[in-house]
Amino acid sequence: MDNKKSIVTKLAFLSVSFMVTSAYAIQGSLPQLKAALHITQTQSEYLVTTPSFAVMIFVVLSPLLQSWFHISDKKIIMLGVFIVGLAGLVPMFVSNYGIVLASRLVLGAGYGLYNSQAISMISVWYEGNERAQMLGWRAAAEQIGQATTLFIAGLLLSSFGWRQSFLVYALAFLVLLFFAARVPDDSKVEAAEEKEEKQEAELKEAVEGEDKGKISPVVYLLILFAFLLVVDYVGMENRFSGVAVAIKGASYTGSSNFLSLMLIGATLGGLFYGSIKKVMGFGTVYFGLVLMAISNFLFAYGASHRSFVMLVIGLLLIGFPLQLVSPLIFNLLPDLAPANRQPLITSMILIGFNFGAFFSPTIAEWTNHIMGQPQAGLSLAAPFVPYGIGLLVIALIIFIATRRQAKKN
Repeated sequence: MDNKKSIVTKLAFLSVSFMVTSAYAIQGSLPQLKAALHITQTQSEYLVTTPSFAVMIFVVLSPLLQSWFHISDKKIIMLGVFIVGLAGLVPMFVSNYGIVLASRLVLGAGYGLYNSQAISMISVWYEGNERAQMLGWRAAAEQIGQATTLFIAGLLLSSFGWRQSFLVYALAFLVLLFFAARVPDDSKVEAAEEKEEKQEAELKEAVEGEDKGKISPVVYLLILFAFLLVVDYVGMENRFSGVAVAIKGASYTGSSNFLSLMLIGATLGGLFYGSIKKVMGFGTVYFGLVLMAISNFLFAYGASHRSFVMLVIGLLLIGFPLQLVSPLIFNLLPDLAPANRQPLITSMILIGFNFGAFFSPTIAEWTNHIMGQPQAGLSLAAPFVPYGIGLLVIALIIFIATRRQAKKN
Protein backbone atom coordinates (compact mmCIF):
# COMPACT_ATOMS: atom_id res chain seq x y z
CA MET A 1 0.00 0.00 0.00
CA ASP A 2 1.28 3.46 -0.98
CA ASN A 3 0.34 5.13 2.28
CA LYS A 4 3.11 3.26 4.11
CA LYS A 5 5.45 5.87 2.61
CA SER A 6 3.60 8.79 4.21
CA ILE A 7 5.05 10.45 7.30
CA VAL A 8 1.76 9.96 9.18
CA THR A 9 1.87 6.18 8.65
CA LYS A 10 5.50 6.08 9.71
CA LEU A 11 4.62 7.97 12.87
CA ALA A 12 1.86 5.43 13.52
CA PHE A 13 4.41 2.61 13.25
CA LEU A 14 6.70 4.44 15.68
CA SER A 15 3.96 5.44 18.12
CA VAL A 16 3.75 1.97 19.72
CA SER A 17 7.48 2.14 20.55
CA PHE A 18 6.76 5.48 22.23
CA MET A 19 4.87 3.58 24.98
CA VAL A 20 7.17 0.55 25.35
CA THR A 21 9.39 2.22 27.99
CA SER A 22 6.55 3.90 29.92
CA ALA A 23 7.01 1.50 32.85
CA TYR A 24 9.55 4.02 34.14
CA ALA A 25 7.06 6.91 34.04
CA ILE A 26 6.25 6.56 37.76
CA GLN A 27 9.84 6.79 39.03
CA GLY A 28 9.29 10.37 40.17
CA SER A 29 6.30 9.24 42.26
CA LEU A 30 8.13 6.56 44.28
CA PRO A 31 8.49 8.56 47.54
CA GLN A 32 4.76 9.34 47.52
CA LEU A 33 3.86 5.74 46.61
CA LYS A 34 6.08 4.45 49.40
CA ALA A 35 4.36 6.66 51.96
CA ALA A 36 0.80 6.10 50.70
CA LEU A 37 1.04 2.30 50.40
CA HIS A 38 3.16 1.90 53.59
CA ILE A 39 5.82 -0.14 51.83
CA THR A 40 9.61 -0.39 51.95
CA GLN A 41 12.00 1.30 49.54
CA THR A 42 12.71 -2.00 47.79
CA GLN A 43 9.00 -2.74 47.39
CA SER A 44 8.44 0.68 45.85
CA GLU A 45 11.30 0.16 43.37
CA TYR A 46 9.82 -3.17 42.30
CA LEU A 47 6.75 -1.29 41.09
CA VAL A 48 9.06 0.12 38.39
CA THR A 49 11.10 -2.99 37.58
CA THR A 50 8.51 -5.81 37.84
CA PRO A 51 7.28 -5.17 34.26
CA SER A 52 10.75 -6.21 33.02
CA PHE A 53 10.20 -9.70 34.43
CA ALA A 54 6.95 -10.12 32.50
CA VAL A 55 8.58 -8.68 29.36
CA MET A 56 11.15 -11.51 29.39
CA ILE A 57 8.40 -14.14 29.53
CA PHE A 58 6.06 -12.64 26.94
CA VAL A 59 8.76 -11.78 24.42
CA VAL A 60 9.17 -15.56 24.14
CA LEU A 61 5.43 -16.36 24.35
CA SER A 62 4.25 -13.70 21.89
CA PRO A 63 5.32 -15.44 18.62
CA LEU A 64 3.96 -18.73 19.96
CA LEU A 65 0.58 -17.14 20.71
CA GLN A 66 0.55 -15.64 17.23
CA SER A 67 1.21 -19.03 15.70
CA TRP A 68 -1.34 -20.91 17.81
CA PHE A 69 -4.17 -18.41 17.34
CA HIS A 70 -3.18 -17.13 13.87
CA ILE A 71 -2.93 -13.50 15.01
CA SER A 72 -1.34 -10.95 12.69
CA ASP A 73 1.47 -8.64 13.84
CA LYS A 74 -0.87 -5.67 13.79
CA LYS A 75 -3.47 -7.35 15.99
CA ILE A 76 -0.92 -8.64 18.54
CA ILE A 77 0.55 -5.14 18.75
CA MET A 78 -2.91 -3.66 19.28
CA LEU A 79 -3.66 -6.24 21.99
CA GLY A 80 -0.39 -5.45 23.76
CA VAL A 81 -0.96 -1.68 23.67
CA PHE A 82 -4.54 -2.15 24.95
CA ILE A 83 -3.23 -4.21 27.90
CA VAL A 84 -0.65 -1.49 28.66
CA GLY A 85 -3.39 1.15 28.82
CA LEU A 86 -5.74 -0.96 30.91
CA ALA A 87 -3.19 -2.33 33.40
CA GLY A 88 -1.42 1.01 33.66
CA LEU A 89 -4.54 2.75 34.97
CA VAL A 90 -5.37 0.18 37.69
CA PRO A 91 -3.31 1.85 40.50
CA MET A 92 -5.51 4.94 40.19
CA PHE A 93 -8.34 3.00 41.80
CA VAL A 94 -6.71 0.71 44.40
CA SER A 95 -4.49 1.14 47.45
CA ASN A 96 -3.42 -2.47 47.94
CA TYR A 97 0.26 -3.06 47.17
CA GLY A 98 -0.32 -6.63 45.99
CA ILE A 99 -2.94 -5.54 43.44
CA VAL A 100 -0.80 -2.63 42.24
CA LEU A 101 2.21 -4.95 41.83
CA ALA A 102 0.07 -7.48 39.92
CA SER A 103 -1.14 -4.72 37.60
CA ARG A 104 2.47 -3.80 36.89
CA LEU A 105 3.20 -7.43 36.04
CA VAL A 106 0.30 -7.39 33.56
CA LEU A 107 1.63 -4.08 32.20
CA GLY A 108 4.92 -5.84 31.43
CA ALA A 109 3.04 -8.64 29.70
CA GLY A 110 1.54 -6.02 27.40
CA TYR A 111 4.98 -4.67 26.52
CA GLY A 112 6.31 -8.17 25.94
CA LEU A 113 3.43 -9.07 23.62
CA TYR A 114 4.28 -6.40 21.10
CA ASN A 115 7.89 -5.28 21.64
CA SER A 116 9.57 -7.59 19.12
CA GLN A 117 6.61 -7.39 16.71
CA ALA A 118 6.97 -3.60 16.57
CA ILE A 119 10.47 -4.22 15.22
CA SER A 120 9.64 -7.12 12.91
CA MET A 121 6.65 -5.35 11.36
CA ILE A 122 8.89 -2.43 10.36
CA SER A 123 11.39 -4.94 8.93
CA VAL A 124 8.64 -6.53 6.82
CA TRP A 125 7.09 -3.31 5.54
CA TYR A 126 10.25 -1.32 4.80
CA GLU A 127 13.45 -2.14 2.92
CA GLY A 128 17.03 -0.89 2.52
CA ASN A 129 17.91 2.55 3.81
CA GLU A 130 14.31 3.29 4.65
CA ARG A 131 14.18 0.25 6.92
CA ALA A 132 17.44 1.24 8.66
CA GLN A 133 16.12 4.76 9.12
CA MET A 134 12.84 3.50 10.59
CA LEU A 135 14.60 1.15 13.00
CA GLY A 136 16.83 4.02 14.15
CA TRP A 137 13.80 6.23 14.65
CA ARG A 138 12.11 3.42 16.56
CA ALA A 139 15.00 3.30 19.06
CA ALA A 140 14.81 7.10 19.43
CA ALA A 141 11.03 6.85 19.94
CA GLU A 142 11.63 4.64 22.99
CA GLN A 143 13.90 7.23 24.62
CA ILE A 144 11.59 10.12 23.71
CA GLY A 145 8.60 8.14 24.98
CA GLN A 146 10.24 7.44 28.33
CA ALA A 147 11.24 11.09 28.74
CA THR A 148 7.77 12.34 27.74
CA THR A 149 5.81 9.94 29.94
CA LEU A 150 8.10 10.73 32.89
CA PHE A 151 7.50 14.44 32.36
CA ILE A 152 3.71 14.09 32.04
CA ALA A 153 3.52 11.79 35.07
CA GLY A 154 5.57 14.36 37.02
CA LEU A 155 3.16 17.15 36.08
CA LEU A 156 0.19 15.00 37.12
CA LEU A 157 1.93 14.17 40.42
CA SER A 158 2.65 17.82 41.18
CA SER A 159 -0.85 18.96 40.28
CA PHE A 160 -3.11 16.15 41.51
CA GLY A 161 -1.16 13.53 43.51
CA TRP A 162 0.37 10.07 43.07
CA ARG A 163 -2.83 8.32 41.95
CA GLN A 164 -3.36 10.67 39.03
CA SER A 165 0.27 10.23 37.88
CA PHE A 166 -0.84 6.83 36.55
CA LEU A 167 -3.22 8.65 34.20
CA VAL A 168 -0.22 8.92 31.87
CA TYR A 169 -1.05 5.38 30.70
CA ALA A 170 -4.23 6.69 29.06
CA LEU A 171 -1.86 7.76 26.27
CA ALA A 172 -1.79 4.09 25.27
CA PHE A 173 -5.38 4.32 24.07
CA LEU A 174 -4.55 7.33 21.87
CA VAL A 175 -1.61 5.37 20.45
CA LEU A 176 -3.90 2.38 19.88
CA LEU A 177 -6.41 4.45 17.88
CA PHE A 178 -3.68 6.11 15.83
CA PHE A 179 -1.96 2.81 15.07
CA ALA A 180 -5.24 1.03 14.23
CA ALA A 181 -6.32 3.79 11.85
CA ARG A 182 -3.07 4.29 9.94
CA VAL A 183 -1.09 1.02 9.87
CA PRO A 184 -2.11 -1.49 7.15
CA ASP A 185 -3.17 -4.97 8.22
CA ASP A 186 -2.41 -6.84 4.97
CA SER A 187 0.93 -8.41 5.94
CA LYS A 188 3.52 -9.43 3.37
CA VAL A 189 2.79 -13.12 3.40
CA GLU A 190 5.55 -14.06 0.98
CA ALA A 191 8.19 -12.26 3.02
CA ALA A 192 6.95 -13.90 6.20
CA GLU A 193 6.97 -17.34 4.57
CA GLU A 194 10.51 -16.81 3.28
CA LYS A 195 11.62 -15.78 6.75
CA GLU A 196 9.97 -18.85 8.28
CA GLU A 197 11.57 -21.16 5.71
CA LYS A 198 14.96 -19.62 6.42
CA GLN A 199 14.53 -20.16 10.15
CA GLU A 200 13.49 -23.77 9.58
CA ALA A 201 16.52 -24.36 7.35
CA GLU A 202 18.84 -22.91 9.99
CA LEU A 203 17.23 -25.05 12.69
CA LYS A 204 17.61 -28.18 10.55
CA GLU A 205 21.23 -27.29 9.89
CA ALA A 206 21.89 -26.93 13.60
CA VAL A 207 20.14 -30.22 14.47
CA GLU A 208 21.95 -32.18 11.78
CA GLY A 209 25.28 -30.79 12.93
CA GLU A 210 26.20 -29.17 9.62
CA ASP A 211 27.35 -26.08 11.50
CA LYS A 212 29.66 -27.23 14.26
CA GLY A 213 30.33 -23.72 15.59
CA LYS A 214 30.00 -23.19 19.29
CA ILE A 215 28.98 -20.21 21.38
CA SER A 216 32.03 -18.50 22.84
CA PRO A 217 32.21 -18.37 26.67
CA VAL A 218 32.68 -14.60 26.25
CA VAL A 219 28.93 -14.40 25.53
CA TYR A 220 28.17 -15.43 29.11
CA LEU A 221 30.51 -12.73 30.41
CA LEU A 222 28.70 -10.19 28.22
CA ILE A 223 25.36 -11.30 29.71
CA LEU A 224 26.77 -10.64 33.19
CA PHE A 225 28.17 -7.34 31.93
CA ALA A 226 24.75 -6.31 30.57
CA PHE A 227 23.14 -7.34 33.88
CA LEU A 228 25.51 -5.18 35.95
CA LEU A 229 25.21 -2.14 33.69
CA VAL A 230 21.43 -2.04 34.01
CA VAL A 231 21.51 -2.74 37.76
CA ASP A 232 23.49 0.49 38.09
CA TYR A 233 21.50 2.56 35.58
CA VAL A 234 18.01 1.58 36.75
CA GLY A 235 19.12 1.74 40.39
CA MET A 236 20.10 5.39 40.01
CA GLU A 237 16.82 6.15 38.22
CA ASN A 238 14.82 4.50 41.00
CA ARG A 239 16.65 6.12 43.90
CA PHE A 240 17.04 9.66 42.59
CA SER A 241 13.57 10.79 43.67
CA GLY A 242 14.07 9.43 47.21
CA VAL A 243 17.44 11.17 47.63
CA ALA A 244 16.05 14.36 46.09
CA VAL A 245 13.22 14.40 48.64
CA ALA A 246 15.76 13.85 51.45
CA ILE A 247 17.68 16.93 50.27
CA LYS A 248 14.83 19.22 49.18
CA GLY A 249 12.10 18.22 51.63
CA ALA A 250 9.08 15.90 51.70
CA SER A 251 6.98 18.24 49.55
CA TYR A 252 9.40 18.07 46.60
CA THR A 253 7.78 16.59 43.46
CA GLY A 254 10.12 17.74 40.66
CA SER A 255 12.17 14.54 40.23
CA SER A 256 10.42 13.51 37.02
CA ASN A 257 11.73 16.59 35.23
CA PHE A 258 15.35 15.61 35.86
CA LEU A 259 14.70 11.96 35.05
CA SER A 260 13.32 13.13 31.71
CA LEU A 261 16.42 15.25 31.08
CA MET A 262 18.63 12.25 31.87
CA LEU A 263 17.13 10.46 28.88
CA ILE A 264 18.31 13.26 26.59
CA GLY A 265 21.84 12.24 27.52
CA ALA A 266 21.00 8.62 26.76
CA THR A 267 19.58 9.62 23.37
CA LEU A 268 22.70 11.65 22.56
CA GLY A 269 24.89 8.69 23.53
CA GLY A 270 23.05 6.52 21.03
CA LEU A 271 23.23 9.16 18.30
CA PHE A 272 26.97 9.76 18.73
CA TYR A 273 27.98 6.16 19.39
CA GLY A 274 28.97 5.51 15.76
CA SER A 275 31.10 8.65 15.52
CA ILE A 276 32.85 8.06 18.85
CA LYS A 277 33.54 4.42 18.04
CA LYS A 278 34.97 5.43 14.67
CA VAL A 279 37.53 7.61 16.48
CA MET A 280 38.18 5.55 19.62
CA GLY A 281 37.54 2.00 18.40
CA PHE A 282 37.38 -0.54 21.23
CA GLY A 283 38.57 2.25 23.54
CA THR A 284 34.93 3.38 23.52
CA VAL A 285 34.17 0.76 26.17
CA TYR A 286 36.81 2.20 28.55
CA PHE A 287 35.59 5.74 27.90
CA GLY A 288 32.00 4.69 28.61
CA LEU A 289 32.81 2.74 31.77
CA VAL A 290 34.95 5.53 33.23
CA LEU A 291 32.19 8.11 32.54
CA MET A 292 29.63 5.81 34.19
CA ALA A 293 31.89 5.41 37.22
CA ILE A 294 32.31 9.21 37.48
CA SER A 295 28.52 9.67 37.34
CA ASN A 296 28.16 7.20 40.23
CA PHE A 297 30.75 9.03 42.33
CA LEU A 298 29.12 12.41 41.63
CA PHE A 299 25.70 11.04 42.58
CA ALA A 300 27.04 9.62 45.85
CA TYR A 301 28.95 12.84 46.60
CA GLY A 302 25.84 14.92 46.00
CA ALA A 303 23.90 12.83 48.51
CA SER A 304 26.60 12.74 51.19
CA HIS A 305 27.18 16.52 50.97
CA ARG A 306 23.49 17.39 50.45
CA SER A 307 24.40 19.00 47.13
CA PHE A 308 21.39 18.77 44.85
CA VAL A 309 23.39 20.19 41.94
CA MET A 310 26.05 17.44 42.13
CA LEU A 311 23.32 14.83 42.54
CA VAL A 312 21.62 16.02 39.35
CA ILE A 313 24.92 16.17 37.42
CA GLY A 314 25.60 12.53 38.37
CA LEU A 315 22.11 11.54 37.23
CA LEU A 316 22.25 13.43 33.93
CA LEU A 317 25.65 11.98 33.07
CA ILE A 318 24.91 8.26 33.44
CA GLY A 319 22.69 7.80 30.37
CA PHE A 320 25.25 8.98 27.82
CA PRO A 321 27.99 6.41 28.60
CA LEU A 322 25.47 3.57 28.94
CA GLN A 323 24.46 4.13 25.32
CA LEU A 324 28.13 3.98 24.34
CA VAL A 325 28.78 0.66 26.07
CA SER A 326 25.57 -1.30 25.43
CA PRO A 327 25.69 -1.08 21.58
CA LEU A 328 29.26 -2.35 21.72
CA ILE A 329 28.00 -5.53 23.39
CA PHE A 330 25.75 -6.28 20.41
CA ASN A 331 28.52 -5.35 17.96
CA LEU A 332 30.73 -8.07 19.45
CA LEU A 333 28.17 -10.87 19.04
CA PRO A 334 28.74 -11.75 15.33
CA ASP A 335 32.28 -12.90 16.19
CA LEU A 336 31.22 -14.97 19.20
CA ALA A 337 28.82 -17.52 17.68
CA PRO A 338 27.86 -19.01 14.30
CA ALA A 339 25.15 -17.33 12.23
CA ASN A 340 22.44 -19.82 13.21
CA ARG A 341 23.05 -19.04 16.90
CA GLN A 342 22.89 -15.25 16.56
CA PRO A 343 19.16 -14.94 17.39
CA LEU A 344 19.74 -17.08 20.48
CA ILE A 345 22.67 -15.10 21.88
CA THR A 346 20.97 -11.79 21.08
CA SER A 347 17.97 -12.95 23.13
CA MET A 348 20.31 -14.02 25.93
CA ILE A 349 21.85 -10.54 26.05
CA LEU A 350 18.38 -8.94 26.09
CA ILE A 351 17.39 -11.21 28.97
CA GLY A 352 20.56 -10.09 30.78
CA PHE A 353 19.49 -6.46 30.41
CA ASN A 354 15.94 -7.22 31.61
CA PHE A 355 17.10 -9.31 34.55
CA GLY A 356 19.35 -6.43 35.55
CA ALA A 357 16.40 -4.04 35.48
CA PHE A 358 14.17 -6.44 37.42
CA PHE A 359 16.66 -7.31 40.18
CA SER A 360 18.12 -3.82 40.54
CA PRO A 361 16.11 -3.06 43.73
CA THR A 362 17.30 -6.25 45.45
CA ILE A 363 20.95 -5.71 44.48
CA ALA A 364 20.75 -2.15 45.83
CA GLU A 365 19.11 -3.40 49.04
CA TRP A 366 21.85 -6.01 49.54
CA THR A 367 24.51 -3.36 48.97
CA ASN A 368 22.95 -1.07 51.56
CA HIS A 369 22.82 -3.97 54.02
CA ILE A 370 26.46 -4.94 53.43
CA MET A 371 27.50 -1.32 53.95
CA GLY A 372 25.42 -1.05 57.12
CA GLN A 373 23.33 1.76 55.67
CA PRO A 374 19.55 2.18 56.09
CA GLN A 375 17.15 1.99 53.15
CA ALA A 376 16.02 5.58 53.49
CA GLY A 377 16.96 9.21 53.01
CA LEU A 378 20.47 10.14 51.88
CA SER A 379 21.65 6.55 52.45
CA LEU A 380 19.73 5.52 49.32
CA ALA A 381 22.80 6.75 47.40
CA ALA A 382 25.22 4.51 49.35
CA PRO A 383 25.42 1.71 46.72
CA PHE A 384 26.75 4.00 44.01
CA VAL A 385 30.30 4.24 45.38
CA PRO A 386 30.82 0.44 45.17
CA TYR A 387 28.97 0.44 41.82
CA GLY A 388 31.43 3.03 40.49
CA ILE A 389 34.42 1.09 41.80
CA GLY A 390 32.97 -2.07 40.24
CA LEU A 391 32.77 -0.37 36.82
CA LEU A 392 36.43 0.65 37.04
CA VAL A 393 37.38 -2.92 38.01
CA ILE A 394 35.43 -4.23 34.99
CA ALA A 395 37.27 -1.77 32.73
CA LEU A 396 40.61 -2.99 34.14
CA ILE A 397 39.67 -6.66 33.65
CA ILE A 398 38.63 -6.01 30.04
CA PHE A 399 41.88 -4.11 29.41
CA ILE A 400 44.07 -6.91 30.83
CA ALA A 401 42.10 -9.61 28.98
CA THR A 402 42.32 -7.83 25.62
CA ARG A 403 46.06 -7.17 26.06
CA ARG A 404 46.68 -10.84 26.77
CA GLN A 405 44.59 -11.87 23.78
CA ALA A 406 46.52 -9.45 21.55
CA LYS A 407 49.84 -10.95 22.69
CA LYS A 408 48.60 -14.47 21.89
CA ASN A 409 47.64 -13.39 18.40
